[in-house]
Amino acid sequence: MNSSLAPLNASGGEAGWQPESVLIPLVYALIFLLGTVGNSLVLAVLLRNGQVNNTTNLFILNLGVADLCFIVCCVPFQATIYSLEGWVFGPFLCKAVHFFIYLTMYASSFTLATVSLDRYLAIRYPLHSRELRTPRNALTAICLIWGLSFIFSGPYLSYYQEFQMANLTVCHPIWKIPQRKIMDICTFIFSYVIPVLILSLTYMRTIRYLWTSVDPIEDMSESKKAKRKVTRMIIIVAVLFCLCWLPHHLIILCVWFGYFPLNHATYVLRILSHLISYSNSCVNPIVYALVSKHFRKGFKKIFNCLLHKKVANKVHVAQVTNTVSTLEADLTEVTHISEPPPARSFTSCQIPGQSWGETEQLGRQQKVANSFITFNVT
Repeated sequence: MNSSLAPLNASGGEAGWQPESVLIPLVYALIFLLGTVGNSLVLAVLLRNGQVNNTTNLFILNLGVADLCFIVCCVPFQATIYSLEGWVFGPFLCKAVHFFIYLTMYASSFTLATVSLDRYLAIRYPLHSRELRTPRNALTAICLIWGLSFIFSGPYLSYYQEFQMANLTVCHPIWKIPQRKIMDICTFIFSYVIPVLILSLTYMRTIRYLWTSVDPIEDMSESKKAKRKVTRMIIIVAVLFCLCWLPHHLIILCVWFGYFPLNHATYVLRILSHLISYSNSCVNPIVYALVSKHFRKGFKKIFNCLLHKKVANKVHVAQVTNTVSTLEADLTEVTHISEPPPARSFTSCQIPGQSWGETEQLGRQQKVANSFITFNVT
């Protein structure tokens, strides 16, 4: 049985079972839509107003890039496997799509492990870690993350190949069984087990410190409250990653070391494991929106700006049309054309500038002053 992330197709002995040829592509389309829009909004919120000025935001940005690359480069091609009888995208994409699947998976897991260390240092050693936790070092860590991801996912460029099978063109693994088993075990260890261990250890220590160092209700500074909220959001993202990818890895282990026959029940389990793992790339923006008020404000600001631009364009077109009609009706009449309302300045569409990282929350007077400045800048 194919132990990769690619689902079974008609050549896998399940051609008689047809409902997935319609239902599964629809689910993939929903994942693609939510993931593309959601991760694009995350990137826009972080980049629109210079929010990538601390390590936490840089890592969240990197996670959004990895998820968006996975959604755009992998999900559409995987969805076609259930609706088409064979692989129609050629030998290059056969290798490239599966390479990007594992590349982005490694990048996501390594990023989550790194941000867990960052959160622990920020909360446990807020002063001593400032020299280490700089944007420059975060960018260096991100480059290292992608470099390691390329190294670990590189073998998958030769793992898959397009070839003919039963009068169909398919994209399947070509490695021998022992090599595939070793590769899949290494992928499980380095992309899942080790990152999950790092996540578990760091967040356990972080949570224990947060709840035992000070009274959880009274003696907590605004800065530590903000850090707790950010840490809670990142922990939820990490837990979702672990849960979403766990079914896929469990099935791989059952294929190699247990009992996993080819039948309708296991086929459904395999489809569900793929959908759950792929959906992980679209759930992070939902978590940000539900947990972080700063992201909610940022998302709302972007939607308001888009809506205002659309309304402004409609008003401008209506005014031009009305002016032309009036001139055509009576060329001798002097018509007073009122100028269109001035467009909103770019500053009014800026995302709220407060960081999601380590800066202390502004006092009430500072918030009022900043709000006044924001609404009066021209």
